[in-house]
Amino acid sequence: MKLSQDIAFILLGVVTAIGIIGSTYLIYENLQLKDEAEALLQDRNLFLNEKNQKTAELEAANEKISELENELVGIKEELEDLADDYRDEKNKNDNFEDQIRAISGAVGDLDKLAKLDEELLQKYSKVYFLNENYIPERVEEIKHKYVMEGKAPQFFHARAIDHLEDMFEAAADDGIDLQVVSAYRSFDTQTELKGQYTQIYGSGANAFSADQGYSEHQLGTTLDITVDSVGGPYNGFADTEAYEWLLDNAYKYGFILSYPEDNGFYIFEPWHWRFVGTELAKHLNRSDETFYTMEQREIDEYLLEIFD
Repeated sequence: MKLSQDIAFILLGVVTAIGIIGSTYLIYENLQLKDEAEALLQDRNLFLNEKNQKTAELEAANEKISELENELVGIKEELEDLADDYRDEKNKNDNFEDQIRAISGAVGDLDKLAKLDEELLQKYSKVYFLNENYIPERVEEIKHKYVMEGKAPQFFHARAIDHLEDMFEAAADDGIDLQVVSAYRSFDTQTELKGQYTQIYGSGANAFSADQGYSEHQLGTTLDITVDSVGGPYNGFADTEAYEWLLDNAYKYGFILSYPEDNGFYIFEPWHWRFVGTELAKHLNRSDETFYTMEQREIDEYLLEIFD
């Protein structure tokens, strides 16, 4: 009986100890949970504060962005206005530049024309007269290889002689050996020559020889051309390959046939070629006109480009 009481007492003590331990543990756990809850609450409050701060910052940022967007719209409008003003000013400047260039070009053209011999594109041959004092601004001797053997030195307008040489070299490349019989002739030389022809042919000389002052040769831009097989500029030159080559190519170098068949001035002269500049020569090659059927005012428009 006493043993049962002891066991009961021990059990009671154990239960009591367990209770005390359990209570202590629960109190400890409760304190732990309370601390954790307080820490979580602090974290929550801190988070909420940060959130509120971020929200306020975001709202402030949104307001700033809105202000900046409004400013940007204003800046864009100002830039568009400035761009419009710039375009207006640029157009004005471009117009001024165009006007200045046009004026400069016109002044340049006038200066260029002032330095050009206006006689170079005039119609002679019983139409226009060159007096005894007229001489080209400068002549240069034609290379001996281009002059018919036995002929005296021949001269050609210095500013056009490159065109002559280019044409003769191109012909040579095609197997055509062009030869100059006569080039520049002064007023006195033409007087002498016409006198000789008149003594031989009488009034018939007027059909093929110009009076002094009416000869294109006095300009220094005209050539009488032949080949060795003909031996002179007159007999048979129209039947040569050289003449056909000149018909097909001379315009490229600025030369034209002054007196084609059925012209109203002289007999057909296939040997007589005059330099008028490549632009006018090309125009005449493309058209049905000849130099002497063209209006003089139209011819004069090509003077500015004659040596280009």
